[in-house]
Amino acid sequence: MAQVKALANEVLPISDATITVRIIKSFEFRTERSLILHHLNLEKTSVDQLKNIVRQSIHSQSSWKPYHNVELNTLKLYSKAHGAKTTNLIINLDHDDWILDEGDIILADLGFENETEVSFFNRDSYEKFKRDPKVSKLSLNLRTEVQKQVSPLDELGLLRQCGITLKCIMKHNLRYQIESPIIRITD
Repeated sequence: MAQVKALANEVLPISDATITVRIIKSFEFRTERSLILHHLNLEKTSVDQLKNIVRQSIHSQSSWKPYHNVELNTLKLYSKAHGAKTTNLIINLDHDDWILDEGDIILADLGFENETEVSFFNRDSYEKFKRDPKVSKLSLNLRTEVQKQVSPLDELGLLRQCGITLKCIMKHNLRYQIESPIIRITD
């Protein structure tokens, strides 16, 4: 009889879970960065405690400096392990009932388990983006016009092809990374 491997959400108990928090800086520019939290006890951690853990992580690491000025005040479930993900690359716009408004509720009581993904963002920015979900031209160019394999030697040429100059990258302090078939610009 073949031995069945455990699923990712079953590997660790909810008292020692790993979750991913998608920190969203800008909906318009699709600027987000993921923070992986290990050894989180979902049976004892509340929504407000999770927010504080994330804020503390952001403010204690210099690599998160571009996110220091973002008012992060809302958590929303993005996906669970082996669950369906949204087609929107930045946030799940449907299921407003997945917004975690009550701060004293324990994460396990909300159905959190190992490998759960949650988004952390500014609620006003989310509501504005939901009313008018337009993505900036820069982001659209990068995601829709660049559809070919890229060698590291041709990065600047490819950026120029998208209408992005080195001056633009330096002016806006952008970092970029080429991942076939898209270029991902991060802060």
